[in-house]
Amino acid sequence: MTTAVVEPSRLRPWFGLFTVLSLVLLVAMDGSVLYLAMPRITSALTPSADQSLWILDIYGFVVGSLLVTFGNIGDRYGRLLLIRVGASIFGLGSLGAAFSSTPEVLIASRALMGLGGATLLPSGLAIISAMFPDARERAQAISIFAATFAAGFAIGPVLGGMLLQSFDWGVVFLINVPVVLAFLLAAPVFLRDARSTNHGRIDVPSLLLSFVGILLFTWSVKTAAAYGLGGSQLGVGGVGLTALVLFVMRQTRLEHPLLDLGLFRDPVFSIAILTGLLSLVVWSATGYLMGSYLQSVLDRPVFTAAMLTLPGAVVLTAACVWTSRLVERIGRKAALVATHFLIGGGVLLLLFTGLDAGATVFIASSVVAGLGYGLSFSLVAEIAVSAVPVERAGAAGAIAETSNELGNALGISLLGSVAAICFRLYGPGVAGTLNETLAHASLTPELALQARQAFLTGLHVAAGIGGTMMLLLGILSWRWLPRRLPE
Repeated sequence: MTTAVVEPSRLRPWFGLFTVLSLVLLVAMDGSVLYLAMPRITSALTPSADQSLWILDIYGFVVGSLLVTFGNIGDRYGRLLLIRVGASIFGLGSLGAAFSSTPEVLIASRALMGLGGATLLPSGLAIISAMFPDARERAQAISIFAATFAAGFAIGPVLGGMLLQSFDWGVVFLINVPVVLAFLLAAPVFLRDARSTNHGRIDVPSLLLSFVGILLFTWSVKTAAAYGLGGSQLGVGGVGLTALVLFVMRQTRLEHPLLDLGLFRDPVFSIAILTGLLSLVVWSATGYLMGSYLQSVLDRPVFTAAMLTLPGAVVLTAACVWTSRLVERIGRKAALVATHFLIGGGVLLLLFTGLDAGATVFIASSVVAGLGYGLSFSLVAEIAVSAVPVERAGAAGAIAETSNELGNALGISLLGSVAAICFRLYGPGVAGTLNETLAHASLTPELALQARQAFLTGLHVAAGIGGTMMLLLGILSWRWLPRRLPE
């Protein structure tokens, strides 16, 4: 009797894949793990309304602003070196966040985590692609990469809620450290370097204009939501918009632009990127708001709130895995359009949540929308890359990843700010956030009820805007896209 032996050289790429996936899971989870932890963080650090929003989304802004740049740096200097340096920075930022004693330190630590996280996605995907010369195995590996990223977004709130049942809020960051250490030990063994021979010059002014423009504009939106619109918000917001306009104008003149605007001439590519952006805008805003709703309005314990997110997480992950079979049956266009209507319809179900009941509605919403999110996570990058020439596939993939990260941050900034404005207008005026208001020593039952109702109003307005945006994008996609999308 003989036993088949698998050559170690055939197994090494798969060990390398799972080594990279450990970091991919962390980067995705850190985009959503705070949704259920924010009430605890608010009680411990007492951040202001705009500081709370920065704690949540500074990570996504830093990652989204630097993805394309770090993709270029990895091409030039080696992706394995970059991903190891980035993982070390990510681990240090996680340690700083776990032991933060003030909102400012936590915001700075989250920014440091974003700096490290921005190196991981483009370099990790490039390393995986280089490790699998066989086209079929490479496609399987990239599908697993996408499914892991989607699963990280989905299970972040669940894992965070389970840990918070027994530990202090810092644990949601501290769990990153052993994973980072394990990666740093395994990377030299299972991974090999990959770099491109096409080194475009890294345009530092473009990097600064995009990063500063995004941050200044969102700062103006956040502070206007928390404190009202004033001269400083208008001035800073104007500077931010000017920087973004200059950034776009500069890209049209560069031989190697940070953002290849020519790709957006293709309607298929544009719709795919817009889908990735808006779906994450809606995902992050509703995830953040529903975390506070379940705990502070319905008064559910954090572990119960985590369990309520589990059905949606399971459906989202399953949808991501089974997307390819659905596409074989109904085609790419129908699947992409279904993405918009499932997300939009699921989010609009949140309009039926109330002060006394809403857990069942939340589960139904997360299941319906989860189907759409799973399709989106699987389809966006694939459709975006297939819509452009082969030599521009790398740029298309980087833009697709950037749209996801920016959407994740913009959702909390924009739709979260809409909810904050509603709370400021209709709340009792005791404090800028629901958790701060409910913790106020002199709060009467009547004012507590008014605060919860004001928060619910903001939730409904944000969900209504987000759901309607997705439905409108679905209609636009059905009318604008060709009947058969490129394979």
